[in-house]
Amino acid sequence: MKIGSHVGMNGKKMMLGSVEEALSYDANTFMLYTGAPQNTRRKEIRELNIEAAQALMKDKGIQEFIVHAPYIINLANTVKPETYELAVNFLKLELTRAAAMGSHILVLHPGAHVGAGVDTGTASIIKGLNEVLTDDTDCLIALETMAGKGSEIGRTFEELAAIYDGVTKKDRLRVCFDTCHTHDSGYDIIEDFEGV
Repeated sequence: MKIGSHVGMNGKKMMLGSVEEALSYDANTFMLYTGAPQNTRRKEIRELNIEAAQALMKDKGIQEFIVHAPYIINLANTVKPETYELAVNFLKLELTRAAAMGSHILVLHPGAHVGAGVDTGTASIIKGLNEVLTDDTDCLIALETMAGKGSEIGRTFEELAAIYDGVTKKDRLRVCFDTCHTHDSGYDIIEDFEGV
């Protein structure tokens, strides 16, 4: 069983510090952001201290970790075309960064339709994922189950299934089952986990 948590990545140690933090919790995996989740400011890949981090991971038996995409990526936004374009372009960069760091999974919030409606937002997410995912994509995208706050898409399994069904490179998609979000969205995972 793999157990870990979100860890920080900053300062001079960058990814090496992330691994050290995970080890301080006796974790055998971890999740991190490649920078602040609210913006696009990122250090160059060569500045992330990847080799030292991977050496420590190998020495301590950590075989995999997950990168979480920043919250600013919103593939569902059709109201502001520039937001959608930023999302597609930055998601491509984050996939490249995650793969360079050695991660095979990038967790992604599907997006919020910001008033355009679930169907329109879902179609936009599908379009964006089809632009981003290729046969050469080394890092898979795991769509996170969402609580449904505001106009979030992904609050039901059916919404995630609709995205999955529309994506061409299905083998490059996974689901991140966030139990807190799933519970908040109305699924009774406490009393009816098997039914969920």
